[in-house]
Amino acid sequence: MDSHLDRLDWSLLQIFLAVAEEGSLSAAARRLGLSQPTLGRQIKQLEAHSGLELFVRQPRGLVLTPQGQAILPAAQRMADAMAEVRLAAAGRDNGLRGTLRITASHIVAHHHLPPLITRLREKAPEMDIVLIPSDSSENLLYREADIAVRMYRSEQLDIVTRRLGALEIGAFAAKSYLDRRGRPQSMQDLAGHDLIGFDTSDLILRGMRGAGLTLTREDFAIRCDDQVTYWQLLRSGCGIGFGQRAVAASEPLVEPILPDVPVPPLDVWLAAHEAMRRNPRVALAWSVLEEGLAPLLTQARP
Repeated sequence: MDSHLDRLDWSLLQIFLAVAEEGSLSAAARRLGLSQPTLGRQIKQLEAHSGLELFVRQPRGLVLTPQGQAILPAAQRMADAMAEVRLAAAGRDNGLRGTLRITASHIVAHHHLPPLITRLREKAPEMDIVLIPSDSSENLLYREADIAVRMYRSEQLDIVTRRLGALEIGAFAAKSYLDRRGRPQSMQDLAGHDLIGFDTSDLILRGMRGAGLTLTREDFAIRCDDQVTYWQLLRSGCGIGFGQRAVAASEPLVEPILPDVPVPPLDVWLAAHEAMRRNPRVALAWSVLEEGLAPLLTQARP
């Protein structure tokens, strides 16, 4: 077999790696910001150029062939090496001009970060800022983001983290819902109400168990995993749910309920790759985020 792997375009190997890790063209396309047809053509180009059959299409997506599995570890090592090169170069950058990528959960990005990004732009108007709302873990190693606001401590190697405090969580409902259905006086009263929960995450179920009420997903009248949409469902009167007290404080349509029931707070962490921590853009953003988020946080531990 005549292989041309020694002359392969690195961008094609990146595409191979994304498809192999995501398991489908659609998921890989979202990850890379490309269209699915473009990705399909580039996979065919890679297979033609290398002389290898890399994927087999199955009902659930694309599965690596033995040839694809054979080159996957080398492609992953190349990706790690390229990431280290990019991080080393970016870490040596000594100016504020350039692009900074910030990632945070959808709810934090929606409610808390816009005024802080305004403050950051005022301090560094020459900086371009990309905000990446995401409830998944953006990979700081591959510079999918330069700095992250996270609700957990990163366990990745070479990631610098700092706990800023905790966001207090409470139970809430729209005043219109409570006027219609009544105001519960105890956790047991919730059983007679429409509850809004998550579909795949068990975070609310675990929190309610800790407060003395055992429920299943089927006990939620409405389920939604997107937290921004979840909050809109709550404020529109769909039922009782949970959210950040800092968000609810500025929401006139929403009323807290059961304020004495202990709901575990959410830790808030800043994270950046150690090679990027002293980059001027990251250092400035770290300072602005740390200072700007402080008034929203307590030092309570969940």
